[in-house]
Amino acid sequence: MPVARPESSDSRIIAHVDMDCFYVQVEQRKQPHLRGFPTAVVQYNDWKGGGLIAVSYEARKFGVKRSMRGDEAKKVCPEIQLVQVPVARGKADLNTYRNAGSEVVSILSQKGRCERASIDEVYLDLTDAAEAMLKESPPRSLEAIDEEALKSHVLGLKKEGGNDAQESVREWLCSSSADQRDKLLACAVLIVAELRKQVLKETEFTCSAGIAHNKMLAKLASGMNKPSQQTVVPFSSVKELLDSLPIKKMKQLGGKLGSSLQSDLGVNTVGELLQFSEEKLQDRYGINTGTWLWNIARGISGEEVQGRLLPKSHGSGKTFPGPRALRTIDSVQHWINQLCEELNERLSSDLDQNKRIAHTLTLNATAYKSTDTESHKKFPSKSCPLRYGTAKIQEDSLNLFQAGLREYLGSYGVKIHRSQLNKWGITSLSVSASKIVDIPSGTSSIMKYFHGQDPSLSSLKQMPDILIEEAAPVSASGCESNSDMKLDGLRIDYNVLSLDQPEQKVTPWQDQDSSGSSSKKATDGFNIETSLLLPSGSKSYSGLSQSNSHGPLCRGDNQGTAPNLKEQKQKQKQKRGAMNDKGTILKLFNSYNSSSSSTKQDVRVGGSESKETVVGQHRRNGDERETWNYKIDDIDPSVVDELPKEIQDEIRAWLPQNKRCNVGKRGCTISHYFPPSKTP
Repeated sequence: MPVARPESSDSRIIAHVDMDCFYVQVEQRKQPHLRGFPTAVVQYNDWKGGGLIAVSYEARKFGVKRSMRGDEAKKVCPEIQLVQVPVARGKADLNTYRNAGSEVVSILSQKGRCERASIDEVYLDLTDAAEAMLKESPPRSLEAIDEEALKSHVLGLKKEGGNDAQESVREWLCSSSADQRDKLLACAVLIVAELRKQVLKETEFTCSAGIAHNKMLAKLASGMNKPSQQTVVPFSSVKELLDSLPIKKMKQLGGKLGSSLQSDLGVNTVGELLQFSEEKLQDRYGINTGTWLWNIARGISGEEVQGRLLPKSHGSGKTFPGPRALRTIDSVQHWINQLCEELNERLSSDLDQNKRIAHTLTLNATAYKSTDTESHKKFPSKSCPLRYGTAKIQEDSLNLFQAGLREYLGSYGVKIHRSQLNKWGITSLSVSASKIVDIPSGTSSIMKYFHGQDPSLSSLKQMPDILIEEAAPVSASGCESNSDMKLDGLRIDYNVLSLDQPEQKVTPWQDQDSSGSSSKKATDGFNIETSLLLPSGSKSYSGLSQSNSHGPLCRGDNQGTAPNLKEQKQKQKQKRGAMNDKGTILKLFNSYNSSSSSTKQDVRVGGSESKETVVGQHRRNGDERETWNYKIDDIDPSVVDELPKEIQDEIRAWLPQNKRCNVGKRGCTISHYFPPSKTP
């Protein structure tokens, strides 16, 4: 629902710049021979000549409309040139148009706060620039005013043609008796005219603009006189603009709210809203929406220009009309994979170029039930935390789709079989990434903390030099343990000195707990301690070893008591040698710290206390080192894929069988399992 915001000032100067038939202009720049001829850009599919997504003004004179198909457009205008949108992965590729839009934004943003609203439209806050011009060189002090500014349409001026119209605009621009608000608008007229000329010169694109005291009015004005013109809305002309404006033409009133105003209140124009008090509108539509309706009827809007040059979301979608509707899980999965590949490319590009990461993945679809063609039930939109990587986005998107399909069909908790046919159809699919934010300063890759270099881990070099917050998928699909046996109570303890500190020599140190645990050695600021916690009275083995090919791990039988400390150390030494030959996680850490002493393991035997996560500190010579302990149940299976290949199987063997991914409980990346560095 719309949000009512108080207008901060009626002297703000806002411009809305809208490109003219932008997709057509981009194609005409690539193929100059198309200029001046009826032209339209069509979607890639060949059904009835493809769907028109942009129509030049030359073609519009013949009655060609965007709602037409290519074949229909040729019947209306035989001379029309149909240009196909570039195709990638079986769908339209809009990157050419996005990049062209970025060229325009880079020019417009030179004069004020700039908000990119879409591929081809931009909001500008020109308040500061207008105030500076009014102070230094107001329009009335100029010997000559650019002709492009004199062509402006000023609402409320006497409508005259030719030179008389331009002379009226000149008088309005240079009026010394105008109030402060109109003087600022006059300065903005000159600024916007100059910007539009610069855009044409540098990009060969024309654009239209609206200039007013808020975003709402500027948006309405920019479409009033096209192409390649600009329209100004003085404060005194706001009522004239809104009185006859159809209610459906107002932003956010094109849907259910606008229909409700028409059917329930008999309101067909924005001006007709003036007859209702704010209290009555609040009673009917709620306090917030009622106030918003009362405001827009008077041209009041407190929405500010956000100062955003980059898109606030990324998305990829495709429609499947009529007989092209998707009717099987396999066909849906195919297109989800294609859409996710494109989405991942855009996310990776944004990450590399702008150092931004997205946090939310959303899947949207439209569907119908084959058994009920009249059904208007909406396919539910589904979201989950975004995990970077094509395969992960594909997996999560498919899980979201299946969850939405079960809800749509009313089959909660029922698995949708891949062979299921003729019960539903999907007519559109889209995936999007939102909640995009700048990467926090000081964030870096985990590889920073390893001083050695292992050739077998070369795949990690491809990771971006940031820590991406990654969350687990909604479904447990793909998250089951590969272990054939459950190993309860396994806990990995990471003893971290200071990950941000440069490499330094650390003297081994020891600390014993009440059960007589063995010593641990620091390895260049990195310690790892693995403990096998068994129920009281069980035999505990100090170390983890690979069993034969029939099982991933072995553990002691339930007999006897824990071996004494001497026996523990002897077995520990033997098992460490065996483990280092098998590519275990201990070997991995040792490979990064070849100059450090070998990492020892610690065996603890306990009862119920062993199920608790312990966070403690060890002291040596006045220094503090923090030990971070984790139960096996605290480890999220979704982070295992971030580890090197040679230890993934071993880690999975630790995890309980059928353990599901932990959705949003933690940061859900491997970085979460390392404590924050401390400043000495």
